Amino acid sequence: MSTTEQAAIPLSAGSARPAMAGWQKLLLALGGLALAILPLFVLESFHLFQLTMAVIMALAVLGLNIVSGYNGQISLGHGAFFAVGAYVTAILMSHLDWSFWATLPFSALVCGLVGYGVGFPALRLGGLYLALTTFSLAVAVPQILKHKSIEDWTGGVQGLFLTKPEPPAWLPGALTADQWMYLVAVAVAAACFLLSWNLIRGRIGRALMATRDHPTAAEAMGMDTATLKTRAFATSAMITGIAGSLSAVAVEFVAPDSFTFALSITLFVGMVVGGVASILGSLFGGFFVLFVPNIAEAISKAAPGVIYGIILIAFLFVLPDGFAGLLRRIAARLRGKA
Repeated sequence: MSTTEQAAIPLSAGSARPAMAGWQKLLLALGGLALAILPLFVLESFHLFQLTMAVIMALAVLGLNIVSGYNGQISLGHGAFFAVGAYVTAILMSHLDWSFWATLPFSALVCGLVGYGVGFPALRLGGLYLALTTFSLAVAVPQILKHKSIEDWTGGVQGLFLTKPEPPAWLPGALTADQWMYLVAVAVAAACFLLSWNLIRGRIGRALMATRDHPTAAEAMGMDTATLKTRAFATSAMITGIAGSLSAVAVEFVAPDSFTFALSITLFVGMVVGGVASILGSLFGGFFVLFVPNIAEAISKAAPGVIYGIILIAFLFVLPDGFAGLLRRIAARLRGKA
């Protein structure tokens, strides 16, 4: 974005909030760190694995929120980017003996390029037409992964098996592979959430929201909306692809049937439930889409889908603007009392 475009983006009057004191930021950071480490000591291996997957799903929901929540482009195909990230990591680790850490930036790069390519239709399409385009992507990718021409690399229908990275020898204490994977997922997700938060708070974030809310006015102010949309898709795909890479190693297995269209819908549900255009809401959305289906199955093994649907409808009825809307209302009341 040029300097002229950035200067054309005004700061809203309502965006001025009292800055947190240094000690408050430090306490908040220490509290978050303690809350993140606590599960290592209180959860068993299976429950820690579930929590790891919840963090990974939250990261994938964050990627979708960048393009749909903040830029207003409806995407029903982010499960495809999740699959690409997972398979890039799986192929590099299985066939080329790369370490997981080496595959992560490469996977992010590949997914970013794929997202940039998919972003070009966003320059001419919008609304339901873009939703149908991304829907076709989500349907096509699992079938492509099964194709005979590349099944030597992808494993075809059988998929590929992986091994979780072992904790480094220099790390104090005796951590298991599941505990180390949880720490890795939390660290990568925290970095992506922090970078996304800084992006949205800056001029680029305001430009994305201006393009979403008033595209004609944004163009009249000199913004390159085409470039913004394409870069938003690339950034979104990159974040979701990183989540796919983490998922492949955490599950230790990838297969085309794990990345059906239902995965894209799951991510979309997580974004809506957590809160559209909310960084923190993406975290809650990831936890919702992972744990609520398990709760529904515990209530009724015969019809878990029905129970899940009832819970989802009830939640949206009580909180139509998602969990993030509830937090905003609570914060507004606390500021009113102060």
